[in-house]
Amino acid sequence: MSSGTAWQGNIKARLYERVRERGYDSLSAFAEARPAVPLYVLADELGNDVAAVQVLSGLLYEAEQHKRVTRLVRDVLVRELSERFPSGWPDVRDDAAHGEVAMGLGSWFAYTPVTHRERVDRAGNALLSNPPPTGWRPLGPDDELLLTLLPNEEA
Repeated sequence: MSSGTAWQGNIKARLYERVRERGYDSLSAFAEARPAVPLYVLADELGNDVAAVQVLSGLLYEAEQHKRVTRLVRDVLVRELSERFPSGWPDVRDDAAHGEVAMGLGSWFAYTPVTHRERVDRAGNALLSNPPPTGWRPLGPDDELLLTLLPNEEA
């Protein structure tokens, strides 16, 4: 959990300094080495003065530079599902589980850049109307089902 100092000083410099201290040349490389790890855990690994939203912002910046935003959007879903459903996709016939899935998809939508929200909305609706099997657990952004729902379309 980040402390009140997360918003002090040069946030970008602090992020990259922490990533380099851990042997990575980019925030994306750091995150990719930890697939399906929630964003807040990544932030905690970088220090108590780093917030999850700062990690997300840095990852989005790098994804935009390398034209990999769609992949990042899938990655964020994987991290969200891993946090909410560590044992995999729940049995959505249960109303409480269905509600939890809807909340998770809503969080994913909220973390999505405006440029991808329409596609994420359709993908989320597809997951709700045709849920994956109970226990499905994507381990990374290149999961076959996720690629079907949200294929790369960037040049």
